[in-house]
This record gives sequence, C-alpha cells and structure tokens, in this order.
Amino acid sequence: MSANAKRSTAKTGPFSERARARRRAMQALYQWQMTGQSAKTISAQFFEEQDMSITDIEYFNELLIGVERECLEIDAGLLPFLDRPMAQVDPIERAILRLASYELRSRQDVPFRVVLNEAIDLAKDFGAEGGHSYVNGVLDKAASHWRELEHEQKADLKPN
Repeated sequence: MSANAKRSTAKTGPFSERARARRRAMQALYQWQMTGQSAKTISAQFFEEQDMSITDIEYFNELLIGVERECLEIDAGLLPFLDRPMAQVDPIERAILRLASYELRSRQDVPFRVVLNEAIDLAKDFGAEGGHSYVNGVLDKAASHWRELEHEQKADLKPN
C-alpha cells in the first residue's frame, strides 16, 4: 500500500491531527513572516477562518508560539547548515525550516525522522520545485548535530 493510500485510510482523512497541526502551523508561520502580525493574532484568525476541527489545537499553538518566541535562536542554530542567509531562503521553505527546527530542538519526544518526513512533505506540497531537497539537506545536517545520538542510532540500523 502506498504512503498516500495509507494516509487516506486514516480516520481523520489524509492527515493525522498532528500532521494537520504542522500543516496549519506552517501556513500560519508563513503569514507571520509576511505580515509581522503576532502569532496570537494569526492563531485567532485561523480559528475564525480555517477548518481546525481535526487539528491537534494544542500542538498547533505550541508550534506557532514556540517558533515566534525562539525565532532568533532557531535562525542562529540553522545558520551553519544553510548555503545563504535566512532572509534569502524562500519564505515557504523558511517557515518549514523554522517549524521543523523548533520540533527538533524542543520536542525530543518526536523522532527526528518523523520531523524530517513531515517537513519534506510540506515542502513538496507548498514549496518551490525541488525545495523539498533543500529542506531535507538542511534538516538532515541539523538533526545530525542537534540529535546526534538518535541520528547515529539510525545510521547503525542501515545494512552494510
């Protein structure tokens, strides 16, 4: 069964509640980047204008508020893994990188492979052509640094 077929058979449709929270948070972060509105204002707008019924609301808010609060640290942490200044990264990819970086750094309970896979899916759905490759490369390097032990365990599982 393909990954898309597995997604479509879930009780909540094509996305889990947490995946939908990431999706909505990425959209909200894009709006935050483009408008400069506060995350709380954008969150309120999303609840008025978007279907949030099958979204992990608590996780959505944590991601949005967390990225806003820790943006300077997130950007500084990403800098060694970027090939250009953060301001020159495509706005969609920037939102995805910030979102995934927050999860990698602050949500140790979420396996890094889940974070990377979700970020790549978001980049495929919303980013520029080939943007998912850039997101994957940056986040894989970041994960190997921020989650060194978990990343090494993944490497140990690969067949020789």
